[in-house]
Amino acid sequence: MQLVTWNTQWCRGMDGRVDVARIVRHALSLGDVDVLCLQEIAVDFPRLPGAPGDQEAEVRALLPAGWQVFFGAAVDAWTGAGRQRFGNLIATRLPVLQLQHHLLPYPFDPQVRSSMPRLCSVLTVDHATLGPVRVMATHLEYYSHAQRMAQARRLRALHLQACAHAAQPAAGEDDGTPFQAQVHTPHAVLCGDFNLQAHDPEYAALAAPLSSEEAAGWAAAGAVPLHDAWALRHPGTPQPPTFCLYERRYAKAPIACDFVWVSDSLQGRVREVRIDGQTQASDHQPVLLSLG
Repeated sequence: MQLVTWNTQWCRGMDGRVDVARIVRHALSLGDVDVLCLQEIAVDFPRLPGAPGDQEAEVRALLPAGWQVFFGAAVDAWTGAGRQRFGNLIATRLPVLQLQHHLLPYPFDPQVRSSMPRLCSVLTVDHATLGPVRVMATHLEYYSHAQRMAQARRLRALHLQACAHAAQPAAGEDDGTPFQAQVHTPHAVLCGDFNLQAHDPEYAALAAPLSSEEAAGWAAAGAVPLHDAWALRHPGTPQPPTFCLYERRYAKAPIACDFVWVSDSLQGRVREVRIDGQTQASDHQPVLLSLG
């Protein structure tokens, strides 16, 4: 299974041009891609540079036949410009089993003037070899450390919760109602723009092993519930930067803040993690994960 994750900056490249087709075309050229996770997809934001329109619809129209598109709006507001949405998009050519959107914590932080709600979109797909896999796509807060830490902890908790359901799934009802049996799996890929670096405490929170108290109830998640896929494949080698390679607006030097994490159940399946450091179709670089 191959997955690409990319913060698209509403499909705006370093040339200042908003071009959804360029993003889709380049993402699919990175490999034999099964799942595409795009962050910062905008729907009707005329005051953003480049005046993006309905990018969800554009992505849907650009993908090959057989692909399905799922958009989760972290921001969904009615303004003078009409309804405006901004968030995560997951597209896949694999069979889809389940979709969930989880609003992440958004605690009040008096230290920041600008922030926005954040979301984790979870699409469970069915892979011919791996079986059901939860694809968790997200984009964490940039300005607020407090919000970002709360969001990182919530992501880990969502994964632990899913692993517990997979270990002891409810029988469900065989009557076609919403209480019918649901699909649960310990296999998960968590990806996106985390707006943190590997030395930050929020990264440590995501990578934390189970505590002794947690181990009794969450053993199905593994001793370390989430693993940085780059670190698994390239131990001891820092991940190449994914942000600020071609401009220094937000950082004095390039940084790595776009990551792919895998569940304990998939750590032995990571075959490749690759960062495309050449494209300038966004202010972030895309990341490719291959699972065998």
